[in-house]
Amino acid sequence: MASTKSGRPRGRPRRFDPDDAVTAARELFHARGYDAVSVTDVTEALGINPPSFYAAFGSKLGLYARVLERYADTGALPFADILRPDRPVAECLATLLEEAARRYVADPAAAGCMVVEGTRCDDAEARKAARAYNVAAEALIRDYVAARHPEDAERVTDFVATTMFGLSAKARAGHGFGKLLATARLAGSAIASALPG
Repeated sequence: MASTKSGRPRGRPRRFDPDDAVTAARELFHARGYDAVSVTDVTEALGINPPSFYAAFGSKLGLYARVLERYADTGALPFADILRPDRPVAECLATLLEEAARRYVADPAAAGCMVVEGTRCDDAEARKAARAYNVAAEALIRDYVAARHPEDAERVTDFVATTMFGLSAKARAGHGFGKLLATARLAGSAIASALPG
């Protein structure tokens, strides 16, 4: 492509890529939370105008839904890899909590779990969107426990979910990996005591 004297390429400017927008917005939403990110923040970060944004996503909530979907696909805990049927349930749940601790502090600018933190936002529709992913994750845990410990599935799932919420909150508050890991391991010991075999 030929260039002008100013060094800019001739022709049309690079087209707006919605996938790039989802990636950039994920960083913003994870770091600041849904409520603190405006459409202007997103359009400025991407160097696009509001009409391009609205044409691609319809609304801030539409973009957030895409971000949550991407996070669930690429950034969330790998439940299928951790909750293995060939390993003891308590051991796998302890591994899940330790991995949560690790991931929640992996990026100091975006600590915690984006889904968990999204369930606490002020916007009711965004909270509902995040909650749907949270409910699905809890169902995976509950089904996993119930396959071998049906009588303990509900209380153990509640304990694991509550611990994960606490780990996320503490990561957001600045707790480092060492503290989170110690909490995760203590919770893992409690699970091992609660589940026979």
